[in-house]
Amino acid sequence: MKTLTRKSLLSLLLCVLLLALVPVPSIRAENTSISTHARAAALIDVASGRILYSSRGDEPMLIASLTKIMTALVAIENGDITSKVKVGKNAFAKEGSSLYLKLGEEMTLKDMLYGLMLRSGNDAATAIAEHVGGSEQGFVYLMNAKAQELSLTNTHFANPHGLDAEGHYSSANDLAVLTAYAMHNPVFKEIVATKEKTADNPYEKWDYKWSNKNKMLRLYEGADGVKTGYTKKALRCLVSSATRDGQQLVAVTLNDGNDWNDHSSLLDFGFNHYPLKTLVERGEGVKGYSLVTGKDFAYPLGAGEEARLVNKLVLSGEHGAACTQAGNGAATDTRGNAGANGGDGVNKGGNTGGTNFGLKGVIILQLGGKEIGRVPVYTPDQLPPETSAYVKKYSSASALAYPAGNWLQAFGSALRALLLSGNNG
Repeated sequence: MKTLTRKSLLSLLLCVLLLALVPVPSIRAENTSISTHARAAALIDVASGRILYSSRGDEPMLIASLTKIMTALVAIENGDITSKVKVGKNAFAKEGSSLYLKLGEEMTLKDMLYGLMLRSGNDAATAIAEHVGGSEQGFVYLMNAKAQELSLTNTHFANPHGLDAEGHYSSANDLAVLTAYAMHNPVFKEIVATKEKTADNPYEKWDYKWSNKNKMLRLYEGADGVKTGYTKKALRCLVSSATRDGQQLVAVTLNDGNDWNDHSSLLDFGFNHYPLKTLVERGEGVKGYSLVTGKDFAYPLGAGEEARLVNKLVLSGEHGAACTQAGNGAATDTRGNAGANGGDGVNKGGNTGGTNFGLKGVIILQLGGKEIGRVPVYTPDQLPPETSAYVKKYSSASALAYPAGNWLQAFGSALRALLLSGNNG
């Protein structure tokens, strides 16, 4: 019996050792080396969208004025930032934080967005919503449509300002994803990084001068956003961002009484443990083929993760044939619809009548058995012009579907909201 027991123990130990050597089929970063005082928290790498830390990240919670991240984004994507916003009776003297706008006052949408994000003006939020959406209800419809577009499954909006309301909530992970998306919009990025802003005040001898409530801009090296929030029920909420050595991170905490320190710790953790590494450079040659890569690709990697990376080259071929080549050089021939579905661009002619203009395939990058990105490959003489990261990765479908640059468009958006509000959940 002693011999059997020893053999059983030895077998168990061998199994444990073997399991320890098997790569974990997950790309979520390790969370054990950091904690916060928040009820929920998240940390994301902006370029890749990789969640580097999450604690109760999918729990729907009150988010106070963090709501205005979506408000600003929807307004920028759907409105004309040079247009004049008129303060109506619903916006005038709105409860909570305020810019103290006067009834009938007019201000450019861009200036009002500064007041919205720097001073968290609820009056500005309402005025913006009515201007861009035709009504507050119409604008809220656009907010929820954007949330659905971004797959924010634990998010729903009931207003544009964030005052506590039934059916108004989000989660730390959703806010991280939303903000990472928004930080690719140059107008949004410029506004939230601004420490102070002066705007014309046609009704007084002095101009508006707004100081950003986000103290991280002054406390943390490289900080460049984003938004504070507070209500008596939501308590202290904060989304911050920072950029160091070309890497931008976004941290989120909900219900956190020590948020300034916690955000410094979260951002330090990300920069120290998951630095952004360039894995593919645009225009570099594909080994063994007369092809070049179509874009840069970078990804934050923790200790030991680079050794687990696998690259697969999928080439478009006649009659749906494709060649798949793994990172170790082994190649197999596959038949079917490889590359013809799901947005990798292979064998996709779009509206060009089937012409790929040099597109020959895609490199699929995997970590731990999960896809982390795709890079198109082209013939060297037909490499298309490079577009901005926002256009390539974050172009807005809803901006085309629900434009509101003028009164007629805004009315259309509001009418759409009224007709379809029953399907909005």
